[in-house]
This record gives sequence, structure tokens and C-alpha cells, in this order.
Amino acid sequence: MPVPLAYSWRNLRTRWLTTLLTAGGMALVVFVFTATLMLAEGLRRTLVTTGSPGNAIVLRKGSDTEIKSSIERPTASAMATQPEIAFDGQGRTMVARETVVLIGLPKKSTGKVANVTIRGTDAASLELRPQVRLIAGRLPRPGTPEVMVGKAVASGFTGAGLGQSLHFGKREWPVVGVFDAGTTGFSSEIWGDANQLMPAFGRNAYSTVVAGLRDPALFAAYRQAIETDPRLQAETWRETRYYEKQSDRMRKFLTVLGVTLTVIFSLGAVIGATITMYSAVANRVPEIGTLRAIGFRRGAILTAFLLESLFLGLLGGISGVALASCLSFLTFSTTNFQTFSELSFKFTLTPWITGLSLAFAAIMGVAGGFFPAVRAARLNIVAALRDD
Repeated sequence: MPVPLAYSWRNLRTRWLTTLLTAGGMALVVFVFTATLMLAEGLRRTLVTTGSPGNAIVLRKGSDTEIKSSIERPTASAMATQPEIAFDGQGRTMVARETVVLIGLPKKSTGKVANVTIRGTDAASLELRPQVRLIAGRLPRPGTPEVMVGKAVASGFTGAGLGQSLHFGKREWPVVGVFDAGTTGFSSEIWGDANQLMPAFGRNAYSTVVAGLRDPALFAAYRQAIETDPRLQAETWRETRYYEKQSDRMRKFLTVLGVTLTVIFSLGAVIGATITMYSAVANRVPEIGTLRAIGFRRGAILTAFLLESLFLGLLGGISGVALASCLSFLTFSTTNFQTFSELSFKFTLTPWITGLSLAFAAIMGVAGGFFPAVRAARLNIVAALRDD
């Protein structure tokens, strides 16, 4: 017959100080593990939600980012005439020809210069990005050097506030509006008229063409039309997939770094759990002998001690996840390895991260308690009852 679960839990409560210290070590390991996954997931979600499944983004063939892409004006016009493209309420095609460049601005927090993305927009740019909404000031007037800045830029960079002016491209650019794009990457951008920005940076070509499709299911047809036309020399992405791809390199780096640190720290946590459980076995030898004498088999003793170490791991896991969940209120700023521009995003805790973290904590607990549990199960009944 099995040993009651209450027996394993009660023994942890009896040794509450040792339990707290061991569970605390595991909690720190789980915190690092969870925080790393939250950071990578926050980056992925920020970039994925930047795009819309109903939009197609066209780049020059061989370009993996908007910044590296270059599309000549006649080519961009040809991309805007496909039958899959939607029309707005005034009968205009939902196509935005945009220019994307980087400039350096000093950060308020450190004073160091970081890259910020400037997007030269078209008349349809705002309608294609419904997540972008003006929260202060007004929209820039077409044909003028006025710009509006994302909320993250306005709060994070010197001279980028409403009513101030930015100096780049050998001219002044008044900041007339601040917009909020939610948790998307657009909040870390500056927007202005593409026809004003292009000559300021000595450009005659657009970076990208964004097309709003009549139906998201028409994406394959639109892509085929663009990519099979030898005159265009372009490749087409669904906008959500394009932005998700931008997070791949950074997510892999964060994941590898976090897993490496977690493995190193977890070894110490497992050793701590092993020492704790060996101490528990040593202090309860007569008790184990009594359990064996009244009919509990070796398997029941083994299970009881494994459950005890499992409870210990879960206690640390729950504490670590709870601590990591507090990071959801923080905004993190880093350089996107794909575009080398500054990007703000939040730690994101999801059900799968919670489940994976608790499973990892449980594995640590069981790994730490396995050999002590085996030792407890193998104790000789007579020798255990005689132990002082």
C-alpha cells in the first residue's frame, strides 16, 4: 500500500527552514529560466503583432530587412496594380510605398546614441496599420518635414518629445505628434512623409511596398504574381511572418544564453536538494524502519521520498514563476540584431511558459531526491529500527 501524501508534505513542514532554503535556491533557478523565456516570447509577440495577416510586404529580392531593400519607383507602381489589392472608401488602392532608414539618437537613460528606425510613409500607411493611433499632437502634414514619433521613442530619447525638433538629413524635423502602437514594434519608430525623407537621405528608391489584400487568402496569388514577374526582382512576405522572422536571431540568442545559465544554476539547485533529502533520510532512519515493519514496501518508501522532493521542487517552481510574473510590468529595450535598431518590448508570461517552468522545477526536485529516496528504500528493517 502507498504511503499517504500527507506524510511527505508534513515532513517538509516539519523541516521548514531547510525546506525554505532549498526551495529558495530552486526558485531562483526557475526565475532565471522563466524570465529568459518571457523575454524571448515578449520580443516575438512584439514583432508578430506589428504585422497584419491581411497585408503583404514586398522587398527587393535577396533583402532580408526593409533597411537593406531598394525598390525603384516604376517597380513600386507596378506592384500596386495587382487585382488582389483592396480599395479604400475613396476608391484608392490600399498600397503604401515606404522608405525605412536608421538614425542615431541619444538615449535619456544613458546618454549613449542608439539607432532608431525612421519610416517614410505614404497616404495609406496609417489605414494599413490600424493599431497605430495618435495620442498627442496631430498628424504630420503631407509635403512637409513634420514627423510623429512612437511613444517609446518620445519617452526614451532626448529631443524626441512633442514640440521639439530632430536634426538629421541636414535639416530640422519638427515633432508634431506622438502615437501609440500598443505592444508592436511601430512604437519604437519615427514616421514622416516618404517624399520628404527620401531626398534628405539621398535616396531615389523606396525600401518596401506594403499591400492591403482584399482577402488574406489571396496572399499566395499576390506573391506568385510578384515573384514570377522577372521585371520586378522582388520577394513577398505575409507581414506577420516577415516581422516574426525579424525576431529569430535575437530569440535564439536569448534562449541559448538563458538555457546555458539555467543549466549551470540548476546543477547547484539539484545538489542542494540532494543534500537536503539525504539529511532527511539520515534523520528519519528509525521512522523508515517503522514504516517498513508495519507493512509498507520498498516501492512505497521510494515513492514517498520522491513525492517529498517533487513537492520541494514544485514549491520552488511556483515561487520562481510568481517572482518572474512581476517582470510583466516592466518594459525592456534592446537592439534588434536583424535591423540594429532600438526596440522596446515587454516580458510576456504565457500558459506554456508557466507549464514548462513548473515541469522543469519538478524535474529538478525529483533529480535531487532520487538517490536519497533509493537509499531510504534500501534500508534494512532491523538495522533501521536499531538506529539511535
